[in-house]
Amino acid sequence: MVREEISPVREAVAFGAFTLHLAERRLEKAGAPIHVTARGFDILAVLVDRAGQIVSKKELMARVWSDVTVDEGSLRFHIGVLRKTLGDGSEGARYIATVSGRGYCFVAPVSRNESHAPADLAVSYPSRRLPPLPTRTLGREDAVQNVLSLLTMNRFMTIAGPGGIGKTTVAILLGYALCPNFEDAVYFFDLGPLSDPLLVPNAIASILGLHIQASDPLPAIISYLRDKRMLIILDSCEHVIEAVARLAERIFQEAPQIHILATSRETLRVEGEHVYRLSPLESPPDRADITADELLAFPAAQLFIERVKAGGFHLELNDGQAPVIAEICRKLDGIALAIELAAGGVKGYGLRQTAELIKDRFGFFQSGRRTALLRHQTLNATLDWSYNLLEERERVVLRKLSIFIGVFTLQAAQSVAAWRAPGEGNVDIILANLVEKSLVSMDTSDTSTHYRLLDTTRLYAVTKLNQHGEFNETARRHAKYFLDRLRHPEILASIRSETGSLATQAPLLGNIGSALAWCFSTAGEVRIGAELAAASAPFFFKMSMLGECRRWTELAIASLDETRRGTAAEVELQAALGLALMFTEGNGDQAHAALTRGLLLAKELGDLPHQLQLLGRLHHFHYRRGNFRDATGLARQGEIVARTMGDPDAIAAAHSLRGISHEELEPARHHLEAALAHIPTSPRVAAFHFGLDYRNRARIFLARTLWLLGYADQASATARATVDEAAEMDHPLNLCIALLFANCVYLWNGDWTNADMTSHRLIELARERSIKPYEAAGSALQACLLIAHDNRDTGIPTLQQALRTLRIHRYELLTTILNMTLAEGLLMNGRQEEALTTIDEALTLVESSGELFKRPELLRLKGKILLSKPRTDPITGEASLLEALDIAARIGARAWELRAATSLAQFWSSQGRVADARRVLDPVLGRFTEGFATRDVTSARSLMDQIVSS
Repeated sequence: MVREEISPVREAVAFGAFTLHLAERRLEKAGAPIHVTARGFDILAVLVDRAGQIVSKKELMARVWSDVTVDEGSLRFHIGVLRKTLGDGSEGARYIATVSGRGYCFVAPVSRNESHAPADLAVSYPSRRLPPLPTRTLGREDAVQNVLSLLTMNRFMTIAGPGGIGKTTVAILLGYALCPNFEDAVYFFDLGPLSDPLLVPNAIASILGLHIQASDPLPAIISYLRDKRMLIILDSCEHVIEAVARLAERIFQEAPQIHILATSRETLRVEGEHVYRLSPLESPPDRADITADELLAFPAAQLFIERVKAGGFHLELNDGQAPVIAEICRKLDGIALAIELAAGGVKGYGLRQTAELIKDRFGFFQSGRRTALLRHQTLNATLDWSYNLLEERERVVLRKLSIFIGVFTLQAAQSVAAWRAPGEGNVDIILANLVEKSLVSMDTSDTSTHYRLLDTTRLYAVTKLNQHGEFNETARRHAKYFLDRLRHPEILASIRSETGSLATQAPLLGNIGSALAWCFSTAGEVRIGAELAAASAPFFFKMSMLGECRRWTELAIASLDETRRGTAAEVELQAALGLALMFTEGNGDQAHAALTRGLLLAKELGDLPHQLQLLGRLHHFHYRRGNFRDATGLARQGEIVARTMGDPDAIAAAHSLRGISHEELEPARHHLEAALAHIPTSPRVAAFHFGLDYRNRARIFLARTLWLLGYADQASATARATVDEAAEMDHPLNLCIALLFANCVYLWNGDWTNADMTSHRLIELARERSIKPYEAAGSALQACLLIAHDNRDTGIPTLQQALRTLRIHRYELLTTILNMTLAEGLLMNGRQEEALTTIDEALTLVESSGELFKRPELLRLKGKILLSKPRTDPITGEASLLEALDIAARIGARAWELRAATSLAQFWSSQGRVADARRVLDPVLGRFTEGFATRDVTSARSLMDQIVSS
């Protein structure tokens, strides 16, 4: 049982139509008792006691089953029964939410003995000196407990935070919670209405019941308080901060039993003060698949839903609405006031329209509760209150800081915000003041310090920036600053390096996007925009934001005038556009034209690094398109350019190109290993600069080459390591490439588990990043798995459709491999003619494209198909198998050689030619030193055993 272990709660707890009587262990609905199991009652008691908080499964099991050991299945069963008893989910009612991977959360509003105070803060001393207890305290239980502990230890606490975040609510809750400790001597002073700092001591004296005639009432107040024990709450201090600071410091110094709790948007900065910065309500994560149950575990969402319903909007929460509500809560930074105001607009605009309106319309927040404090009736009023308290130079800097999207550094603030008035030179001091006044937040969680305006504050300040006619000049400086940053050697190296996490560059994202948007607007400067688009291309590739790269490079190229056409700037733009088009739209003529134009200009300018970069990208283009001879020619050109440069990084990149497209397997392996030897895991800066991540491509193609050479285990290990490394580098595009070719190795080995996992991962990643060719390739690989598992009726049409999609994108790199599987599937389904046509077309394709190393496997499959046809001369099929065996042996493709030998041995064995079968299979199988668990080797060994025993 858990009754004794639950923290103190009122004996009757109400939620919805239910009342939970803890002492009697009884649950009622509308006054009538309803049955609940003993374990179910204990689970409900724990969850209600921690309402609004996530309780882990481990904790629930430990508290409810303290006397026995059970698994999670028992907990899930009782949770399910309990939900059914409560009618959870019926008519929009929600009580117990599942938080994936974390536990459960009781999400319905709870009242305890007609009070909404937290259970462990229940009071028996209702104070006439405190405002009414707030009716909504969602998500503030931890804050109340933290401040309570700190205040008990330190005597003097300030709750600091931006307007509307909930400072007053927490202070009032603390007042009620601490009434027993101070025998009801808790005094709440709302300083908001005071317009003159000189009135502060008089207001304090008045509420304390002191009638002081002196011109300075402070000595008399101190004298009165000196031997008293009480809690003084000073609410909304920011506009009279100096007067409150003097008063609070004197009280702290001379009245040792007085505890002081202040709330302010700015700290008091006096002796004795300890600061608790109140965080926004926890908001749901940015996940498109968040469910309604998961959403309800977050206080910001709970508050929004409660206020939407209170506003008269009929909301039946479902999984489709959950991401919309999550976005609203995030956009409003978890600020309680902003969430309440936004919720109030849902009845008039609907949920989705509300989400759209709050993105950029500050005026949306103009209507609040009439009974609220004047400064809290609208979000605009709340921010006006803070803004009007600033010095003029602080207002100017705040306005200019609103140009930043997301986080920014002190250096960025100094560059963008200090450009006009002499007093603005000390931006660091002004920024520190704005942090103190809760208008700018500061993050020192990593090695550097970053600043950020809450979105609500930023939107307000942008409005002011426009009103003062400062927007365009500030936007120009903002764009220029980020252009300079992207050109800085350290930043450039970080972006080009494949070793850094995306998180280190992510802060640039919003600012670069907004700077580019301004540059190409009617009021912007396209010259800066063109330079910024070129400079930001490596950044967009790093982030795998290929659509963004395409958008801005197309605009930049269109904006180039005659003086800038044919320059190095155009080379960079064409190179970026070609690569972006290749990955987003496929290997079309537009991508080819951009890359070819860039290469032509690079040659005219004598720009060897860009020549190598563009040769690498054109090589990739032709290889993906199935033009292997053209790719080989480009690789040879790249080798010449690299040797002319004499740069080891360039030579390594050229080795990668040669190895990927070399016609022979052993030389290909040599080139790929040479590339990898020079491009270690870290750092990989220069090689990536030449166009692509050459290490990633060299390593995954080495995996393919090793498999063809007969080293299946090494191939699998190399493929897996390449995928892991690409994932660690946090580069989605490279990860797509690694997953694609790793999957081929897994399929060839018969490693169905890894093949299934990588194909699903590829589809998900490609879909997330809108890399259409790779999404189609992932679907094709999934179809290959279906065929391998004898689900041919689904697999064959799925594969045929995927091949059609790949052809639309002119992505032919996998066409031959996929057609091999398609032909096998058709053969197994008895469709020999279709299978033979598929193989013949593939053979014609490899002859014309230069993909000759695949000929042995195609000839083997052709032989199998011919031998399966009842009216075909077996000599023709046998000849195909013999040719496959001969070519595989000549090019060193032992993997294909083993397959050909196995198929030939099967045929000869069926013809009674057992000695010939053994003669052809035994030496080929004997040359294998690994891969003994793969499907090809196990099949060959099994056949060999049959031959030997026959």
